[in-house]
Amino acid sequence: MGSKALIFDSSTLINFGLNGLLYLLAELKERFGGKFLITKDVKYETVDRPRNVKKFELNALKINTLIANHVLEMPSAMGIDEQEIVKEAKRILRTANHTFKAKERWIHLIDKGEASCLALSFLLNERGIENIIAIDERTTRMLCEKPENLRELMENKLHTKLEAVEKNYAMFKNFKIIRSSELLYIAYKYGLVKLHDHGSEVLDALLYGAKFKGCAISREEIDEIKEIAREKE
Repeated sequence: MGSKALIFDSSTLINFGLNGLLYLLAELKERFGGKFLITKDVKYETVDRPRNVKKFELNALKINTLIANHVLEMPSAMGIDEQEIVKEAKRILRTANHTFKAKERWIHLIDKGEASCLALSFLLNERGIENIIAIDERTTRMLCEKPENLRELMENKLHTKLEAVEKNYAMFKNFKIIRSSELLYIAYKYGLVKLHDHGSEVLDALLYGAKFKGCAISREEIDEIKEIAREKE
């Protein structure tokens, strides 16, 4: 185990936690056959900071238990030094947040947590280690997959035209992204979800649960996933 990795952003871990599905990660890891990694910044966002807030303490303790049980591991488990991540994350942050400009002001796109995940993915790619980033937040995913669509989305949101530094797009084109919704489909497909047998209703509930807890997925995409599941049954 360990020749490939799934990197978790805070958004995906929080989504699983809010839906009471963190228990799935251990079984998904067995199916995956590689490492489940989180960065120091993601640990801070999901464990260190929220465990001091009563509203979020329980979820933080559950995630910390996954770390203690080595379901989630730090990058050092694959020989990645923290300082390498910090250095690369700064470069990614600087580039991402200087890609779109509106009225002479740069648009802030990503934060330290997402940048650290991208940095870790970049470093693993350099070492020839296959990896995917699990992230539910729309902006980072669109920056990697469809930056021009992100530009249009931001223009509609801000009601103004944006200038784009298109040469920056190249930095983000080689990242592979997955969302909670796809992970939950895999869990459903392998019968890992511990619910009474409700047939296809379970998948519908899982996907909408992910959507309403922050996963950027449309109703049309949910219908497509459900149709794929029906075709394979």
